[in-house]
Amino acid sequence: MSKLSIASIVLAAILVSSVAAPEASGQIGFQPRHGDEIMVCGQFYRIGTPVKLWMDPQGFDAYRTQRLFSTFETRKWKETVEEMKAGKIDFVSKPQELNPDRFGLRYESTPGSLTPEQLEQVRGGGWTLPLLQEKVDQFVLHFDACGTSTQCFYILHDRRGLSVHFLLDADGTIYQTLDLKERAWHATKSNDRSVGIEIASIGCYSPANAEKTFAEWYKKSPEGEIGLIFPSFVRGSDRFAGKKLSPRRPQPVEGKIHDRSYVQYDFTQAQYDALVKLTAGLCDIFPRIKSDAPRSSEGTVLNRLLTDDEWTKFGGVLGHYHIQLNKSDPGPAMDWEYYLSETKKQLERIQSQ
Repeated sequence: MSKLSIASIVLAAILVSSVAAPEASGQIGFQPRHGDEIMVCGQFYRIGTPVKLWMDPQGFDAYRTQRLFSTFETRKWKETVEEMKAGKIDFVSKPQELNPDRFGLRYESTPGSLTPEQLEQVRGGGWTLPLLQEKVDQFVLHFDACGTSTQCFYILHDRRGLSVHFLLDADGTIYQTLDLKERAWHATKSNDRSVGIEIASIGCYSPANAEKTFAEWYKKSPEGEIGLIFPSFVRGSDRFAGKKLSPRRPQPVEGKIHDRSYVQYDFTQAQYDALVKLTAGLCDIFPRIKSDAPRSSEGTVLNRLLTDDEWTKFGGVLGHYHIQLNKSDPGPAMDWEYYLSETKKQLERIQSQ
């Protein structure tokens, strides 16, 4: 991590600390945020692109046991359990478990990963940044198959009882739902060691099934430009009224994942720009997350499931499909070389300051 980055984290911690001595900080009372901070171990780190935290107005809070999008009368956990039992919502937690959590404790069930003393320390959230830096070495990319971050949080939090650290909306807005010290539930065996992000996109489809779905989400203008449209029934669609958003590349991208063919429209330029800044920030905070993806002996990014040995040894940026055979995200339209090249440039800028 660069000296500047360490200093910025320490300074942010001082500014938000309620016990900071006035003569040390020169200021007391409420302090402004810049609006581009992510949070790790309770400390702010600026990434240079808009971020909404879970405690912000219109943020998405994965700590809450209440459902955000149910009626006000049925939002509480008791009513959620009743709907689980009735089969109205498909929480991953079974009704008989009565588990309101959408996240967990990193490495709590992995013998030997934490000493008994460390486990006791972190069980209430008491991770230190150095300890977390030892344990986190992967950044997992998903497309949300929902199209908007609002719809994604509804599906994850209200209907499935899952979580992810970050959501990336179509206009490049990043939402952080949990401190990075938490074990979000997004990528099975990688949850202990990873940070995860859901990128707003309707996703990829087989060539035979893509046209109908794409017609609901993409429209060609009279000038021949492809633009994103948002069906009114999708939560968060009103955010994009009047905004012109387009996939970074105008034509659908076809490619293979796990030897199966898929078609997908690219993410928006705003999403790439924000993702680059977030990824560079994460690589700076967590030195074990390398700014690269799994590659073949020829140097191309792998489009298949990693073997157990490959997965164990890899620290860096992964697609969900690298972890699970039944997943295809972030899809064939992810421009890995562009994204990773820009991330490395951004990381060099951070670490040269």
